[in-house]
Amino acid sequence: MTAALVWFRRDLRDVDHAALYHALRRHDRVHCAFVFDTEILDALPGRMDRRVEFIHGSVVALDAALRARGGGLIVRHGRARDVIPALAASLGVAEVLSNRDYEPAAIARDDEVAARLRGMGIGFADFKDQVIFERGEVLTQGGAPFSVFTPFKRAWLKALTPFYVKAYPVEAYAGHLAPPPDGTGVPTLAELGFATTNLAELGVTPGRAGGRRLLADFLTRIGRYKSARDFPARKGVSYLSVHLRFGTVSIRELAAAALAVGGEGAETWLSELIWRDFYQQILWHHPRVVAASFRPEYDRVVWDDAPDLFAAWCEARTGYPLVDAAMCQLLHSGYMHNRLRMVVASFLTKDLGIDWRLGEAFFAEHLIDFDLAANNGGWQWAASTGCDAQPYFRIFNPVTQSEKFDPDGAFIRRYLPALARVPARYLHAPWTMPPVDQKLAGCVIGQDYPAPVVDHARARARTLARFAVVKGADGDVAEA
Repeated sequence: MTAALVWFRRDLRDVDHAALYHALRRHDRVHCAFVFDTEILDALPGRMDRRVEFIHGSVVALDAALRARGGGLIVRHGRARDVIPALAASLGVAEVLSNRDYEPAAIARDDEVAARLRGMGIGFADFKDQVIFERGEVLTQGGAPFSVFTPFKRAWLKALTPFYVKAYPVEAYAGHLAPPPDGTGVPTLAELGFATTNLAELGVTPGRAGGRRLLADFLTRIGRYKSARDFPARKGVSYLSVHLRFGTVSIRELAAAALAVGGEGAETWLSELIWRDFYQQILWHHPRVVAASFRPEYDRVVWDDAPDLFAAWCEARTGYPLVDAAMCQLLHSGYMHNRLRMVVASFLTKDLGIDWRLGEAFFAEHLIDFDLAANNGGWQWAASTGCDAQPYFRIFNPVTQSEKFDPDGAFIRRYLPALARVPARYLHAPWTMPPVDQKLAGCVIGQDYPAPVVDHARARARTLARFAVVKGADGDVAEA
C-alpha cells in the first residue's frame, strides 16, 4: 500500500481537482493538507484582509466537504516550504501532489519543496488545473508564445476539444481519502493573527457553495452579458473572479457552462476566460513582466514623481466622479468592476502620469480577487506597455467614459453621497456646475467634493509628449 499527500493552494474544492484525482488514482491512502503560509501572510500590510478571511472560510468549507467523504484537511500555519516536506516525512508518504502555479515566487517555492522532498526519497508531481491551456500548449505556427490576444484566442478555440473541459471524477475514488489525525482542525482567524472584515456584510460567501450559487445565478442572465457587462450599476457580470482566483470553482466547469449555453453572451464571457489563460501564459513565458514592461522600449518612458496626486487617486479625491466612485468601491469591498479597472488605470497613468507599477501594487494590496498575471496584464494594457496593449495615444476621457457607462449616475451616487443631489447634467463633471447650483445641491466644489486634480486636456497633451520616446510605434492619435 502507498500513501500520498495532496497540497491544496489556489484550488480550494473537493471536486474536479486534478492533483486530488491523480493522487486517488495512484495511491491507496491520500492525505490532504493546506498551509496558511507565513511567508505570504507576514508580508500583508494589515491584520484585516478580506482575502485571508475568504481563504479561511473556503478552507473550513473544504475540510467539511472532505470529511463528508471520509477524509479531511490537515491545516498548518507556517512556512510552506518547511511545513510540506516535514509533514510528508511524518506521514510516510511516497509522493506529494499539487496543482501547478505560474507565478515566479510560487515556482521558486515549489522547486525548493520538490528538491527537499527528493532528498528524502519522496516524489513531487504537479498538474495543470487553474487554466484550460498552459505554458507551451498553445503556440504560434512558428512555435513561439503569442503576444497578441486575437490570434491566441483563435488558436485556443481551435485546440479546444471536450477533453479539456471534462471534469476530473474525484468522487469515484474518494474511498482512498485518509482522515486527518485526531484533534486536527482549522485554526480560527484570530489564531492566525487576523480579524474579521466586512466580507459577510458584502454578501460574499466563501467556499464552493458560494461559487456555485453565483454561477447558477449568472447562467440565468448570461445571455445579456455582452450588452450589460460594461455598466457598473447593472448586474451584468458574473462576480465569480474571487472564486476563480482561489479555485472554489473550476475553470473547466465555467468554460463547459459557457460552451453548453452558447450564444453571444456566453461567447463573450468565454472570451474573458481566454484572456485569463492568455495572461497566465504571458507570465510563464515572460516572468520579467512582474517588474518591467512587456515591451522593453516602453521602459524608456519617464513617469512623474507625484506623491500628492497618487494619494488623491488612492483616496478617491481626484475630482472625477467615475474614478473616485470606482476607488471607493475598491476600498469598501475589495472589488472593482472590470470597466472601471480600465478607467482608473488609464487615469493614473495617462492623466496623472504616474508609473503603472504603483497602481498595480495598490490593486494587489486591496483586490480580493488579486491575481498576479491578470493584474499585471491589465495594468500594462492600460499603460500601453504590455502585450496587445491599447496604443499609448488611446487615452480614456474620464468624463465621456462616465457619461457612456454610468449615464444616469446610479453608480456614482451610490459611492459618492456628496454628489447625491447634483443635477444629472453636471454629475459627470461637477466642476462645471454654476456656484448657485452647487449651493442648491449641497455640493460646493473644493469644499464638499474635490475640484479636479488635473485638467484632462492638458494631461492628455503631456502624455503624448511623455510617450514621444516611442512615438511611431502605435499609429495615429485617438481618444476613448
